Amino acid sequence: MKKVYIFSGLGADERVFKYLDFKDWDVTFINWIKPKINEPLTSYVNRISEQINDESPILIGLSFGGIVASELAKIISVEKLILISSLKTRTEIPLIYRLAGKINLHRLVPYCILKKDHFLNKWLFGVIRKNDKDLFQRVLADTDIDFLKWAINCIVKWDNINLHPNLFHIHGNADKLLPIRKSGEVISIENGGHLMVLDKAKQVSEALHRII
Repeated sequence: MKKVYIFSGLGADERVFKYLDFKDWDVTFINWIKPKINEPLTSYVNRISEQINDESPILIGLSFGGIVASELAKIISVEKLILISSLKTRTEIPLIYRLAGKINLHRLVPYCILKKDHFLNKWLFGVIRKNDKDLFQRVLADTDIDFLKWAINCIVKWDNINLHPNLFHIHGNADKLLPIRKSGEVISIENGGHLMVLDKAKQVSEALHRII
């Protein structure tokens, strides 16, 4: 049975994967740990790697989880690296995010707004269905502000240029947060938003099973 480790998005947890079909795999959801003050991403990844207990596992990373999984694949042997609604290299980071990171504009963002359950957040993340909105609201409420600040800083300043030899990227063609036009070669999900693991779970599951 394939051993699969799964990384969720910004401060989220396994709840966002509730509709995906993981049958036939031995799945472990990675728990986010609290970053140290100004901790480099490489240091954080080394600490979170302690949750990996198998040789050459398959890693699946959603959004920011894909960045962490990509960095982890540099320090441990990984059979396959699968990104969902994420980034492969720094060139795929939207220009406005990179500029914000260069001048530290992102540090001026009132992060409490990002935790609010409002229309803009739902529009950006592509959350449409009533049940998904309720789940999204609960996930936002549970997101740690310090983790959110640290993770966004890691994203806008990520400098990766390396591609894992067995990398697969699943991306929605309606993703507003990370537009697909920046994503290079991907497995495209029709009308998939950033959180397509919720409302496009069948299509994403089918793509995962083809890959694995």
